[in-house]
Amino acid sequence: MAAVREAAVREAAVRDAASASSAGAWSLQHLHLSLRVAFAAAGAGRLQGTARLELRCEREGAGALTLDAHPSLCVRRAALLPGPAGGPEQEPLRAESGPFATYGSALRIALPRAPRPGQRLTLCIDYEAGGGPGVCWLTPEQTAGKQKPYMYTQGQAVLNRSFFPCFDTPSVKFTYSATVKVPEGFMAVMSATSWEKQKDNTFVFKMSQPIPSYLIALVVGDIVSAEVGPRSRVWAEPCLIEAAKKEYDGVIEEFLAVGEKLFGPYVWGRYDILFMPPSFPFGGMENPCLTFVTPCLLAGDRSLVDVIIHEISHSWFGNLVTNATWGEFWLNEGFTMYAQRRISTEVYGSAYTCLEAATGRALLRQHMDNTGEDHPLNKLRVVIEPGVNPDDTYNETPYEKGYCFVSYLAHLVGDQSKFDAFLQAYVNRFKFQSITADDTLGFFLEYFPELKEKGVDSIPGFEFDRWLNTPGWPPYLPDLSPGEQLMRPAEELAELWAADSLDMEAIEAVDITAWRTYQLVYFLDQVLQKSPLPEGNVERLSKMYPKISKAQNAELRLRWCQIILKNNLEAEFSKVKDFLHSQGKQKYTLPLYRAMWGGSEATRALAMETFSATAPQLHVNVQNYVKKILGLEVAED
Repeated sequence: MAAVREAAVREAAVRDAASASSAGAWSLQHLHLSLRVAFAAAGAGRLQGTARLELRCEREGAGALTLDAHPSLCVRRAALLPGPAGGPEQEPLRAESGPFATYGSALRIALPRAPRPGQRLTLCIDYEAGGGPGVCWLTPEQTAGKQKPYMYTQGQAVLNRSFFPCFDTPSVKFTYSATVKVPEGFMAVMSATSWEKQKDNTFVFKMSQPIPSYLIALVVGDIVSAEVGPRSRVWAEPCLIEAAKKEYDGVIEEFLAVGEKLFGPYVWGRYDILFMPPSFPFGGMENPCLTFVTPCLLAGDRSLVDVIIHEISHSWFGNLVTNATWGEFWLNEGFTMYAQRRISTEVYGSAYTCLEAATGRALLRQHMDNTGEDHPLNKLRVVIEPGVNPDDTYNETPYEKGYCFVSYLAHLVGDQSKFDAFLQAYVNRFKFQSITADDTLGFFLEYFPELKEKGVDSIPGFEFDRWLNTPGWPPYLPDLSPGEQLMRPAEELAELWAADSLDMEAIEAVDITAWRTYQLVYFLDQVLQKSPLPEGNVERLSKMYPKISKAQNAELRLRWCQIILKNNLEAEFSKVKDFLHSQGKQKYTLPLYRAMWGGSEATRALAMETFSATAPQLHVNVQNYVKKILGLEVAED
């Protein structure tokens, strides 16, 4: 059965339109990277690398071997190492790079002899890289400390092919090891189960569990660490490490323990968090053993620590059980959203979790209103055509519609503890594998034969096929009514602030001191919807709630800045500027530039002034997105 399953996964590799590789004909047993990192005075530095791939032939007639690579990756030499498949000495091989797609190339390696199925061979490729989209070089200005440059890699979805030649498809999993030599005064960390520092500023890493290529990650910078739990530490630049330790001390273990209770053992050993420089454009990246997160999570009062629950949940859904292709990204993200909200319910209760889920549903509504419900990306099973970059299909649907589908499966079961047990069994059945929705739903029906007998996969209007292949709003929405006890007071308070004449007695009777982040976010979203408010109301609101108008919490700062702009409150424009100077996260930066550009003359001037001052500290992709918003020329790659 396991062999059949593996064969099916290998066939899935062939069908991954986003990979040029011959992954269906070969399996990768282990990858070893030897890397030397060099920073440049300006711009991209260089990586000198050797990739050693331990391969096994899986199919008759697997002649040439094709790997995913990138035009920025320059192959110096390829050779077959001595061993069962090679001769007694290294055999040089011809390696040719050919076109594949805008985001990568095909590296074809001619083998001297046709391999037999089951035969193992070890391939060695010397290369240089550093100028591609998966390897990010930051100037000192783009870091928190402003003293030293910094380098990090970002693999998801198809970027690691510019970091090392590989089978860059989530359908292929393998163990890896690495030796990384970095300049004096710098530290290297990777998504690995073990690491040690050797002489000559060389670091050695091992990942003992099989993972897909997109989860291999490297950071080189001026970073230090602090323990925050029995199996967790935080990493950050020296100027941020105290804040990171204070914010997360003792927090991560509670979330991990609840995750283990719900979904089974945490298999990755350590769970460390690396606080990235402020220019990091994402909220988080779930690299195993070492989650990368935005420093925006350092609110100073632990009000955003629960955001890490999402990344922790990926330890089971995404990293352990993985979507075989990016067209079924909901298998990673829909299950992770469900897992996140299960952990949150255990820790914070259902009212708060339902309120957070309501903000997620609002984002899905907003997305579908913008694109139109019948847009092909609003399906759970997205057809990614050859040549289409999977990153360009990224949106809210796999997260929130995926969450609704998993919630629907739980609804069909009708008993939370039984569904929790199913999730544990699902993780145990498919751990370290890459699977399709058919695998997931087949196992669900196998696990609950009474539901299979009832034909729950074809209930009119809720057919599994419709969930997967029909774009549009989810056919089933989980009940979020427990959140109403927190939503209603927020809605009523927003109503009071939107009135032509303020009823200060009623406003002062509402005590918001105990409101947690998502209740405040929900309140501010309501205020934003009702903006512009009557003359003078926003100024009064600002004075009344310094907890909001002077917050360090990035989620609150984003909404407060949007309210400032929607109400053209020039007296507080400096807060918008300060927030955009302090971080470069895409989710916060782009909405504010859109709001400024869609506003008054004064807000447009603010946009131009802020962008000219902050552009050098932004990630290049974010710079280009902002330029498009502001109608500026975007440099071609």
